[in-house]
Amino acid sequence: MSVLEAPAGPPTPEEHDAGAAVAHVRIAIVGTGFAGLGLAIRLKEQGMEDFVLLERADDVGGTWQANTYPGCQCDVPSHLYSFSFAPNPGWTRTYSRQPEIWQYLRSVAERHDLHPHIRFGHELTGAAWDDERGRWSVETSRGAWTAQLLVDATGPLSHPAVPRIRGLGSFKGTVFHSAEWNHDHDLTGERVAVIGTGASSIQLVPQIADRVGQMHVFQRTAPWILPHSDRPTTRLERRLYKTFPFLQKAVRAGVYWSRESFLLGFIKTPTS
Repeated sequence: MSVLEAPAGPPTPEEHDAGAAVAHVRIAIVGTGFAGLGLAIRLKEQGMEDFVLLERADDVGGTWQANTYPGCQCDVPSHLYSFSFAPNPGWTRTYSRQPEIWQYLRSVAERHDLHPHIRFGHELTGAAWDDERGRWSVETSRGAWTAQLLVDATGPLSHPAVPRIRGLGSFKGTVFHSAEWNHDHDLTGERVAVIGTGASSIQLVPQIADRVGQMHVFQRTAPWILPHSDRPTTRLERRLYKTFPFLQKAVRAGVYWSRESFLLGFIKTPTS
């Protein structure tokens, strides 16, 4: 069956909750980050409406909805870290920060009318292929679904990875992961230990260093750190991108090919 032959949309939340015990869709997409939203938009462009986006959070955005730690920022240039079909001439920095990326994803979902397909608060709890019926049986925290196609559009960065540290469970102080930042806890004057020196740590440590009383950063492997080229975009740049979209496309292409050239540094040349 062609995707164009299934124009019907997914059951509404009311129909699902009050009607059938198991709702059926042609395509079930798990996650509303860049991958999930991008797929949904392309399906709609092909005339396909019989799909649902299952999202465990209460808003779209994936990792950019979940991560709100101080200094949270993308390490890919703004013009490249966005949909090619939905450029944003208004990026205020060359490397965007979390609030701006999250707002961009929310606006994209709104612009392409994806909310009728999204089921918030639906965390995937299980999925199994039914060979006899030729469909997936999907279990969520808010009910069951069946689907002919199941797409995992989730990423690892919205789920905290807490290492097994002896004594962590009995520690009397406040503990939280960067992916679940506790904004209610005031770090002013506190003695703080940061475990890890990955991208999140590199971003948040400078943001809180001036507030805390004492800070210790524990690392297993020393990272490579280069000067960051992030800067605010000028009002003139933003006006030019909005007036002449091809200029932003040219910048995006330049960023893309410059990043592709990095591949040469990862190629190991055989030695004779």
